[in-house]
Amino acid sequence: MNRRVFISALGGAAVWPVAARAQKTIPVIGFLHAASAAAYTNLVAAFRKGLSEAGYTEGHNVAVEYRWAEGHNEHLPALAADLLGRRVAVIVTPGSTAATLAAKAVTTTIPIVFTSAADPVKTGLVASLNRPGGNMTGISDIGVELGAKRIGLLHELLPGAVRFAAFVNPTNPFITEPFVSEMQVAASAIGRQIEVVAASTNSEIDTGFAILVKSQADAFLISTDALFLARRVQLLTLAARHAIPGMYFRREFAEAGGLMSYGSNLAEQFRQNGIYAGRILNGENPAEMPVQLPTNFEFVINLQTAKTLGIEIPATLLARANEVIE
Repeated sequence: MNRRVFISALGGAAVWPVAARAQKTIPVIGFLHAASAAAYTNLVAAFRKGLSEAGYTEGHNVAVEYRWAEGHNEHLPALAADLLGRRVAVIVTPGSTAATLAAKAVTTTIPIVFTSAADPVKTGLVASLNRPGGNMTGISDIGVELGAKRIGLLHELLPGAVRFAAFVNPTNPFITEPFVSEMQVAASAIGRQIEVVAASTNSEIDTGFAILVKSQADAFLISTDALFLARRVQLLTLAARHAIPGMYFRREFAEAGGLMSYGSNLAEQFRQNGIYAGRILNGENPAEMPVQLPTNFEFVINLQTAKTLGIEIPATLLARANEVIE
C-alpha cells in the first residue's frame, strides 16, 4: 500500500510525536472513511464542530489521524489495522458502512463510533439500538430503507416512466444487497421494471450510463453509498450529458445540479459522530450509548435542472419539498 496515497492528514489535523503524546497525554482519534478527503471537507468541519461541543479541539487537546481509502474499499482493512497500531482511543467511521466493518474486524475493545446506512443490528454491528452492548455505537442512517420512498417520488414525478435503473456498489454488499431487494419490491408494487447497474470505479460509472442509454432507462436512482457521494461530479455530469433524470440520497447532489434528492442530513450526522467521540473520551461507555436515528429528512428539488430536462415538477411535489433550488 502506498502510504502517501492512502494515508493523509486533512486541514489542520495534527500528527503528534509519540514523546509529545506521552508528555501531554493527548488522546488520539482514528478517522476512517472509504472516500477521499477532497469530497468531504465540509463534513469533516461538521465532525470537528461536534468534537468542540463535547469539549475537544483538534490540535489543542485531541489529535485526529485521518485515513481515506480514496474510493477503494479493499484498502480499508489495512488502513484500519494501521490506526490500531497508532494506539487510538476511539475510531470514528462516519457515513461509511464499509469502513465501519473494517474497523470492527480489527478490534473488539477500542470504541467505534459509526454512521451506517445498513441496519446496524442486521449487519451485526450492535446487539440492539437502545443498548448496543459492545464497543460500537453511533447513528443508523436508515438510508437503505428510504429506497422505496425515493422510487415513489420518481414515479410521482414521471408517472409514465416504465423503466428505472439503480446504481449500486458491488464492493459494499451490506448496502447493495438490501438496497436491491428494496428496489425490486418497490418497483414491482407500482408495476415497473428496475435494472441494477454495478459500478465501483470511474470507468464502470461511465459504462453504467452507456447501459442506461442503450436500455432507454427513463430515470435512475443511486444506492446510499459513500463512493457515489464522492463521485457526484462525475455522476451529475453524465446525467446531464445524457439527459437522464436522477433521484439521489443526499442534498449535496441536488445542490450540485442533480434533479431531486431525499435523505437525512449528513452534516448533522458527522456532527453527532464528533459529539459521541468526545463523550467516549470523557468516559462514557459505548455499550450503553443508544444508536441514534435521524429525525429530519430533506426533500430537495432542483428546478433549474428540471427545466433543462424539460420536466414540469407537479405542484404536489413542490409543496412537499423542503427546498426548491431555482
